[in-house]
Amino acid sequence: MHVAHANTSYDRTYYYELLPSNQLELGLWLESERLLHAKVENKGIETQREVVKEERRQRIDNQPYGTWIQEMFGRAFKGYSYEWPVIGYMEHLNAAQEEDYVNFYKTFYVPNNAVLSIAGDLDIPETKKMIEKYFGGIPRGTTEIPRPDKNVPELTGEQRATVYDNIQLPAVITGFRIPAEGTPDYYAVDMLSTLLAQGQSSRLYRELVDNQQKALQIGAFPFGLEDSGINVVFALVNVGGDIDELETALQTEIAKVRDELIGEKEFQKLKNQIENDFVTSNSTVARRAESLANYHMYFGDANLINTEIERYMAVTREDIKRVANKYFVKGNSVTLQFLPKSMEP
Repeated sequence: MHVAHANTSYDRTYYYELLPSNQLELGLWLESERLLHAKVENKGIETQREVVKEERRQRIDNQPYGTWIQEMFGRAFKGYSYEWPVIGYMEHLNAAQEEDYVNFYKTFYVPNNAVLSIAGDLDIPETKKMIEKYFGGIPRGTTEIPRPDKNVPELTGEQRATVYDNIQLPAVITGFRIPAEGTPDYYAVDMLSTLLAQGQSSRLYRELVDNQQKALQIGAFPFGLEDSGINVVFALVNVGGDIDELETALQTEIAKVRDELIGEKEFQKLKNQIENDFVTSNSTVARRAESLANYHMYFGDANLINTEIERYMAVTREDIKRVANKYFVKGNSVTLQFLPKSMEP
């Protein structure tokens, strides 16, 4: 079996191969070819341009609520590189020329801008020899690699927008600006988000789906990035419900974590959830390789795969209340109300 795939986020592009351990050399050869001999020319570019445009149509333009990320990030990160959708807009996909792709490849696809991560049933000395064989001779890039500065502009008050979409049920989506991944407050924010909306026993689910029946579905997660981040809280309005009532109820529940310290018993349950999630997230070989690459690239410390859980466990109940008051406030948020096109004035 050989599986090759890739994904791109705001901060990096990740290519990976899943192979039987006796085919490691094949994987190293394939990845070294990506750095040395990728054919960046018009024939391939035009094929892939259409593939990506179709991907955009499927995932964003024709997907219910599909534009929420670009609507949210465009407002939350105005004036910073994160304001642009990762996949780009159609006009950008149409406008890019062959030389743009060639220059991008020559600038970024160089060994001094890459992390090679291997996980699995390995003979370490043999693997190092193979890496030297396939990657040792690849020259460093000679072009300066552009990086955005780290000064992400602050939000200067609550941002709001109404988006009319091809949907049946209205939705309210609020994003709170949060600190970058790897910062001490990020761990407290992640735990707060889990407390609010992970699973059917979470606070928002119990109150807004079960008790008040204002929401059909609810969720929250931190969108952690290298230079900043956003914590998203979303809710689908129950059939026949009112979006403004749901938004008010949502804000009332968030206010509770700002005003009241979480109880010891609930806090212990939260720590158990976090520990379980952390272990599960690194349970496959593929995820371990990706975690190692991310930890090294962002923090220069691949060993965080073994120790990062300690940073979560160091978070206190007081920390959770503090970050709720610091970040989960209206003046630090973007709220989108998604409404059916039939409601457009």
